[in-house]
Amino acid sequence: MDRDLEQLYAALNAIKVLRSNVGSVFETVSNGLRADHGEEGKDIKFISELQVLLTTVNNNLRDVENAVSNLTPPPGPFNLGNTTHLSQETTQERQALYGQLVNSYKWTDKIREYSSVAGNILPGYAIQKTYKTFSTTKRRKPQTSTHNVQPEVIENHILAIDRLFTDMNITFSRPFAINPMIQVTLGRVLKAIIAFKGLMIEWIMVKAQTESNDIWTESRYIVFRKVTENSHAAMCHFYAPNMPELAIKSYMHWLHSYITLFSHPCKKCGNHLYGCLPPTWRDLRTLEPCHDECK
Repeated sequence: MDRDLEQLYAALNAIKVLRSNVGSVFETVSNGLRADHGEEGKDIKFISELQVLLTTVNNNLRDVENAVSNLTPPPGPFNLGNTTHLSQETTQERQALYGQLVNSYKWTDKIREYSSVAGNILPGYAIQKTYKTFSTTKRRKPQTSTHNVQPEVIENHILAIDRLFTDMNITFSRPFAINPMIQVTLGRVLKAIIAFKGLMIEWIMVKAQTESNDIWTESRYIVFRKVTENSHAAMCHFYAPNMPELAIKSYMHWLHSYITLFSHPCKKCGNHLYGCLPPTWRDLRTLEPCHDECK
């Protein structure tokens, strides 16, 4: 097998040398008489140079014939199947299909080779399963789902948060039967429509006071669209299914910090506006206002 590969590489190398020298012949013919041939006898010099190149090409062709004759012929004809019809295509796009088929064949051939090697190795590293009998006297405490909560529990928890802030007003509505939706109003700054699924915040939309309460329609103001985007990021940050009450309380504290959206400057650059926008980001720990470009 190694000897066949060496002969194949030798044949390919001989073809490569032949193509290179043939290219030199055509380049010399296309250039014609050059200045380095001089003024006297330049025709003779050009013909002698061309004869040397043709002699070299003839020797290279002989080397290619000898290298090809040493190759081992295939045991039988190649079964190309329907790919033989690709030679009849006249469009330029479909003529490239044969190269793609060859690459696909090489890829599948490597897959077959690697899978056979892996199949021989993996049985030696079989996972040893251990079976143990555990005592069933101590039953596991059933986990309560934060999605299936009584409506009164959600309302009491939200009302307790509402009593913490005098400048934040919360109103309830139930457009989706069990799961509530609340509207949080921060003075005259903004309003936020928050949809719950049990004790988990599922969606939030921040708008201006004069806009509709549709939770699926974005605000027409860029500043409130930025605040909505940051609110979604904070919603993912405060997500805690094991402590949903603490998660909602922390999120409401963070949302309440937007009461100073148009009054407090950015803590980093000290400016009220950056790109015609106020600081629409609030730090998740310190609640300090920052522009999106300054955080």
